[in-house]
Amino acid sequence: MSQLERLRALLAAIIPGNGFYTPRLAAARVTPEIASLEEFSRRTPFTRKDELVGDQAAHPPYGTNHSAPLADYTRFCQTSGTTARPLVILDTNESWASLLASWEVIYREAGVAPGERVYFAFSFGPFLGFWTAFEAAAKYGCLSIPGGGLSSAGRLRAIIEHRAKVLCCTPTYALHLAETAARESIDLTDASVRKIIVAGEPGGSVAAVRERISRAWNGARVIDHYGMTEVGPVAFEDATRPGVLRVIGDAYFAEVIEPATGVAVHEGEGELVLTTLGRTAAPLLRYRTGDVVRFTRDARGLALEGGIIGRADDMVVIRGVNIYPAAVDAVVRSIDGHAEYRVHVTRRGEMPELRIEIEEAVSPGARAIGERTLPAGDTAERLKRALSAAFGLRIPVKCVPPDTLPRFELKARRWVVA
Repeated sequence: MSQLERLRALLAAIIPGNGFYTPRLAAARVTPEIASLEEFSRRTPFTRKDELVGDQAAHPPYGTNHSAPLADYTRFCQTSGTTARPLVILDTNESWASLLASWEVIYREAGVAPGERVYFAFSFGPFLGFWTAFEAAAKYGCLSIPGGGLSSAGRLRAIIEHRAKVLCCTPTYALHLAETAARESIDLTDASVRKIIVAGEPGGSVAAVRERISRAWNGARVIDHYGMTEVGPVAFEDATRPGVLRVIGDAYFAEVIEPATGVAVHEGEGELVLTTLGRTAAPLLRYRTGDVVRFTRDARGLALEGGIIGRADDMVVIRGVNIYPAAVDAVVRSIDGHAEYRVHVTRRGEMPELRIEIEEAVSPGARAIGERTLPAGDTAERLKRALSAAFGLRIPVKCVPPDTLPRFELKARRWVVA
């Protein structure tokens, strides 16, 4: 079935039962008989997260973006609420099944085989990715091992004891687990992990971050994935091109726009816009994700070079240079000798400035005597030089003692804006 046929079926499922979209589509003169994807893009307005949040505030608690009676909904998830009020998403069994099907694509493209053991190193909160990844692995035929309720050391021991071949977590947490292993004298050479599927942060497609994770986990292959609670599992990593993500074409109609104007970008850099083609019970039409991508098109469709570059609203301009957190992460992770870092964005008058704190790394078993893996000053100077080479800017770097900076199981919040 083509994307246009899937779109027509989606529109037929939405109209007239969906209270959020039916009036919007009527005003735009969009019907299930839409002639082309181009016409759909030309006529249909964007959907923004604040509109969905406002709809739920006006029609509590779940809003009106439902294509089925509320009694048919069986799944509850919600966004983190870091940039707005948490957005609740409900799914029917049918729309949930479409999300699991997308995750099966991700596992298959990652080379995960039925029968393998997959460890999920996170607490199972209300975020969609946890539940869909876990259930899809079980449906795919894998032994799905949950890590909820355990400490990092407990998860490491479980990974080793159950000989998990696949680990699912954020890039930051994969590094934190390796750090915990060193501190707790847990030998990661005993682990059977051969693939680490990461999501939640841009680092999974950043070469320096991937290499650092792989090195910490005995050469395990690091595989990126992209998804959102609002829309579901969106993209898998191209097995032939590490660091390149492919949008799942059967599940999403993807567009890229210039963030400031909304004008379509046909190649290059812009904001990703998604229409869900299979999640009919909780649809999103031309949803502005806020995620910036650099892309090309080829015979396989949309290729996101370097995965998700960053959030459109996260970019800062420092003395005329556009800087995304993912770009800073790539530079910081290319330098050894530190355990964690934090970026401070301050203002000198109207001019924003950056400064970075790095936490001194401590050798395994040497905490009692305070032995460091590298002189702290040397690490800071090497990072300063690397940042200058990458951005042409002098960015102050300060070393702080071990255990000073926060650790993250979910999305890391390393940027502090004054």
